[in-house]
Amino acid sequence: MPLRLDDVTRYVEEHIGEFHGKRLASFESLKLEKLLLRKNPYLFRAKHLVIPQELVRSLLDAHLSSQEETIFGDFLEDLAIHVNGICYGGRKSSTEGIDLEFTREKIRHIVSIKSGPNWGNAGQIKKMKDNFRTAAKILRQRDKTVQVVAVNGCCYGRDGKPDKGDYYKYCGQQFWQFISGNADLYTQIVGPLGHRARERNDDFLGRYSDVWEKFTAEFKLSFCVGGKVQWDKIVELNSSIEKPKRATGETKK
Repeated sequence: MPLRLDDVTRYVEEHIGEFHGKRLASFESLKLEKLLLRKNPYLFRAKHLVIPQELVRSLLDAHLSSQEETIFGDFLEDLAIHVNGICYGGRKSSTEGIDLEFTREKIRHIVSIKSGPNWGNAGQIKKMKDNFRTAAKILRQRDKTVQVVAVNGCCYGRDGKPDKGDYYKYCGQQFWQFISGNADLYTQIVGPLGHRARERNDDFLGRYSDVWEKFTAEFKLSFCVGGKVQWDKIVELNSSIEKPKRATGETKK
């Protein structure tokens, strides 16, 4: 059935809070030691970050960037499945690596949804293609006459050569049109995504400031002498065979 923008707006307004909630929860559960363990200390040293406040902020921002991309990617995937469900009766697939299944014009489409076009290396792409083959085999075991088309759908970006041989890659406008039949949907969803964004972001920035201040104090205590960053201590925490006796934020007994 045709998609009404009101359906998209209603879904976004009802669920966008989940993105903001997960974003904040991920941040509030973060510990400085875990943050330092996850990031490349050599990279931050090479960037000449010598002021503790700047280093901690850079670490926090790097963490947030990767976390937000993942969390919002999950939200967009759910939105795409919802939209397709309205338009073509699609559903979340139970097959490994397949996010969406739907039938259009007697063709069964199996879709792996990613945020953007540059999402994986050769090994990850091979895994996706293996998943496509497995899913197609399962569908043909149920119905030998079914025609199956595999699609790698990307929520933003573009790809000038969508035909990859054994699957198609649809990005941005082409992807949203593919799942909905609406060539303008890719721009129409931008408005609803801003629902209460300023209010929620103000709340987040307040919490960000608190964590930044707390982590900076812990960092100075454990990894600075006279205000100077002790990079050897950071690398030891991150990469030594044996865990250092002093954990981040602990004081000497």
